[in-house]
Amino acid sequence: MNLGDLFQGLGTMFSQEPAIAIARVVLILVGLALVWLGVKGTLEPLIMIPMGFGMTAVNAGVLFMNAGKIGTIFNDPLVSDTTSLMDVLQINFLQPVYTFTFSNGLIACLVFMGLGAISDIGNLLKFPFTSMVIAIFAEFGSIATFPIAHAMGLNYGEAAAISIVGGADGPMVLYTSLILAKELFVPITIVAYLYLSLCYAGYPYMIRLLVPKEMRGYLVKSTNKVSIAPHQKILFDMIACGLLCLLFPVAAPLFLSFFVGNAIKESGVFKYMDLLENVFLYAATFFLGLLLGVLCEASTLLNPKILILLVLGIIALGLSGIGGIIGGYLVYLINGKRNFNPVIGIAGVSCVPTTAKVAQKEAAMVNKRVMILNYAMGASVCGVITTAILTGIYVTVIPH
Repeated sequence: MNLGDLFQGLGTMFSQEPAIAIARVVLILVGLALVWLGVKGTLEPLIMIPMGFGMTAVNAGVLFMNAGKIGTIFNDPLVSDTTSLMDVLQINFLQPVYTFTFSNGLIACLVFMGLGAISDIGNLLKFPFTSMVIAIFAEFGSIATFPIAHAMGLNYGEAAAISIVGGADGPMVLYTSLILAKELFVPITIVAYLYLSLCYAGYPYMIRLLVPKEMRGYLVKSTNKVSIAPHQKILFDMIACGLLCLLFPVAAPLFLSFFVGNAIKESGVFKYMDLLENVFLYAATFFLGLLLGVLCEASTLLNPKILILLVLGIIALGLSGIGGIIGGYLVYLINGKRNFNPVIGIAGVSCVPTTAKVAQKEAAMVNKRVMILNYAMGASVCGVITTAILTGIYVTVIPH
């Protein structure tokens, strides 16, 4: 036995094409960097730590398989034949998790249940006009990227899937790409989650560029002193869930997941709240990050469309951020000068609660007395709903 057969992770490097071997080394280093940035809090740790470890392990742990093939025993996202699937379910480490929760979109629904359980729609109901205007404008990237993506060579399904990255809602991207671009859903989802973590790092600079320092410190003087009772929130959940499922049945699992999670929160069923928040949300997020890392194999990411997807993802998130801030300026003009903070507009990009916290932090850096988190959370939660609606439209219209 030679050393290449003994230390197969290294041995396979010399048996593969140079481009794949180099890509493996790069991805191992990228994975380690993601873990470090997640630990430091520069990127979202809930996704980046398991994703970074998964990316490192899958590109390091390549071995010689049967019949001279080279591969891993983590999971195979392309296997669909029943006999082959039964074989890999018994061998591949994460195949059961991938097959039964990832490839059918269930993991996206579990995350949405958890998001519903931690979201307060009271601010949306308290400031409906502000929240809706900002959320609609913040879909600019999800809409404008579609024709750009098609012009760059993607088909309608692929263009729609990558455009949803502009909504900054990972489960929605996963769900859309599974239905409309199954052959590209792995790279599209990876691009989405890599970029969503950049909301932490990139959007503060966009705010500082587009909103003058003086305006970032504006206080919001609200005349709405109405408090929204739990039964009113539950009534909204019931009506919105029924109406949206009626209009967009293909996205009904997402609507159901979010609104049932929120209704459980407002009903005070503590055992279910604990289940959704502390079990479903965090377990699904952990395995989502781990599986995304494991899917980052060098051979998968050498797809020539990857570069296009990387460019389009940045375009989608950038345009959505700009659109949200434009929506914030519009509400500022409608409400009268100095009575609204345009920074709130960035929260319409529905990365709950990341963008809302970014808005509050940027405003507080200028004026410590500023408290805009309630408006920002209203816009952010409304952004989740508008992104789900746009997903329903794309998934319904594109196949026809």
